[in-house]
Amino acid sequence: MLWSPSSATCSRRRGRRGKQLDMDKKLETIVQALQENFGVTFEEFRGETQVLVRAENIIEALTLLRDKYDFELLSAMTAIDFWPQTSPRYHVIYQLTSLARNLSLQLRVALEDGEPHIPTTTGIYEVANWRERELRDMFGIIPDGHPDLRILLLPEGWEDKHPLRRDFPLGYEEVQFTFNVDEINLRKPYAKE
Repeated sequence: MLWSPSSATCSRRRGRRGKQLDMDKKLETIVQALQENFGVTFEEFRGETQVLVRAENIIEALTLLRDKYDFELLSAMTAIDFWPQTSPRYHVIYQLTSLARNLSLQLRVALEDGEPHIPTTTGIYEVANWRERELRDMFGIIPDGHPDLRILLLPEGWEDKHPLRRDFPLGYEEVQFTFNVDEINLRKPYAKE
């Protein structure tokens, strides 16, 4: 169901094969509260509700969800790089779970290209400590105010290299077949005796 703040009514959408898509009633009231408090937008895809929150509102939105709606578990935190699109280039994804209500909700924060920054959420969810460090290492998304932003996954000297960015150069080795064995063997670096 889509909720329109202007008309305060729900409209039903039809999914694939004409099946009606309905958001869980408990989740619908939570999404409405997020819309009223933070002006978020949302969509449903294959039964999963995705809420787009502005970066400046993410701390308040996560605190509201944890304290009022029992989303006590940050199940996952990752990002998507939409390069070559630059506006927005990244979506930081917070996958929340309410064990008490048996609900799952995905929050997304859109970030522009350049030096992407998000506020740290370690004060709300302790598990965000490691996950934000992974975001910094793999995507270069910097959590402002993080208590311990040491390199976690990458070797020393990789401060400005982020391997999950789509513009990261890939190593390439041509696949060897019977017709190109000799050509590939000429280019391979073998140990010298």
